Amino acid sequence: MNQENSTQLHPHTRYFSALLSPTPRGARLARLLAAEWLRTWDLPHGFTETAEHVVAELAANAATHGRLPGRNFHLALQATAGVLRIEVTDTRGDDRPRRQLPSVEAETGRGLLLVEALTDRWGVELGPVPRKTVWAELHLSAPEYSAPCSGGTSALP
Repeated sequence: MNQENSTQLHPHTRYFSALLSPTPRGARLARLLAAEWLRTWDLPHGFTETAEHVVAELAANAATHGRLPGRNFHLALQATAGVLRIEVTDTRGDDRPRRQLPSVEAETGRGLLLVEALTDRWGVELGPVPRKTVWAELHLSAPEYSAPCSGGTSALP
């Protein structure tokens, strides 16, 4: 686990990353670590919950579809003024995620639909081989998050 203020990025950028096992337990830990890190910034409650859901979906996909024995997945969160970027990198670059409409009876297959609905942007970056990174961005300036948080500000530190 790594939490730091990066001197290479904008001075108001915060960064968190962790390597996690590609298991249901690792996916759950990713959500819990992200939630705790986000709570330290005193963000509006709805924003933190939305980000937790996105981390949970991306981490679950990495643990389910990006799993290779002995290879972890990487969670990274980068917060700048007004934007949170969530990245999950796994070692299955050959298995690129595709958003698709599941059948009504399907019990799975809705994760990327949820990510698309909850975020402002998302995408996939390939490489370096054999990796792929699925990323999503949440903008704090979105109308549903514009209510001031307890400190009277609604911007990320």
